Amino acid sequence: MPRRYDPDRRQRIIDAAIRVVGEKGLTGLSHRSAAAEADVPLGSTTYHFKTLDELMVAALRQASEGFAEVVASRGGLEDPRPDLAAELAGCLGDWLAGDRTGVELEYELYLAALRRPALRPVAAEWAEGVAEQIARHTDPVTARALVALMDGICLQVLLTGVPYDEEYARGVLARMLPRPGS
Repeated sequence: MPRRYDPDRRQRIIDAAIRVVGEKGLTGLSHRSAAAEADVPLGSTTYHFKTLDELMVAALRQASEGFAEVVASRGGLEDPRPDLAAELAGCLGDWLAGDRTGVELEYELYLAALRRPALRPVAAEWAEGVAEQIARHTDPVTARALVALMDGICLQVLLTGVPYDEEYARGVLARMLPRPGS
């Protein structure tokens, strides 16, 4: 039987893996569950992703684009002199106000890097990418600290169910920034 040409199959498998994690958590993801969700033969998932870690890396890379898309859509970090604390707090607000499942999924895959070393470089890419954008407006050490604080704020919102407070976030982010003239 001739092989069917299916150029989107790899992407469908990644999308399916993200849906599986969103519905069943990371422990529910396997080659078999991704194949079933994507409606492809099991061999297709193992052809495109030799290991489950490879599939998770692809899913994390795609899922982690969510925050970057929010930052890009707002455009505030492109301004030469933004109110950095307000812009970052606004980005968090827009991101958390969007598809909550997507945000939870990003963090679930991001935190999976604690136990899965293959995911660590992708998790680091996300943090480094955001820090690079912020560092255009402050020093690199402060930029990394702001990313860590934003991570903490997001985790608290996700884990406690407390609504995101943009004014609070703006205030604490502003405390981390150097004061003008200092």
